[in-house]
Amino acid sequence: MLEAIDIHADALKRAALTAGPAARVPNCPKWTVHDLVAHIAFVHGFAVGLAVNRPVRPEPPADWADVLGWWDGQRLALREALARDPESPAFSPYPGFAVTVGDWTRRMAHETAIHRLDAESALDDVPPTRFDPGFANDGIDEFLTYLTPRLGKKADVRVTTPERTWTFGEPVAEVAGAADDVYRALWGRPHGASVTGDLAPLAAP
Repeated sequence: MLEAIDIHADALKRAALTAGPAARVPNCPKWTVHDLVAHIAFVHGFAVGLAVNRPVRPEPPADWADVLGWWDGQRLALREALARDPESPAFSPYPGFAVTVGDWTRRMAHETAIHRLDAESALDDVPPTRFDPGFANDGIDEFLTYLTPRLGKKADVRVTTPERTWTFGEPVAEVAGAADDVYRALWGRPHGASVTGDLAPLAAP
């Protein structure tokens, strides 16, 4: 997961530099690429404090060149913070739920991967990025079994990929398809999965 953070952050940065700060982000219509980079820079900086159990709310600089450099620094700090024992306790912003360093590593891997897709959506020539089934299935599991309950959401859904099935409650919605497509569907990104019912109650933040 540490390697995944690096891989997807590097791809996100490449796409952001190619698209330019003023480009619109079709996956997130209210954002420019500058907004997206400021967001992921903040998230990585915030996760540094969470991983070492000393939460702070960082303030990325406003200038495009400055925020890119600041993000590079936060990425280095994040890698160092997450290199600790994955079972070490970390700060939990979720009342009633304990969180470990390993949980934040996993959370940042998937947060960065999804925002990589957002940055690539701003390109004139969108690359055919596909996540391998192992990573995508882990992202689905993290969304359904880790993130959803911690955000106080109720998952009455059945989710099926060729490799796994998740069933929660009395399903009022179903999502099926290749793991990559299901992963994107749960995060509200363009996808090729089959969706029946209403996924709004699970909408990602």
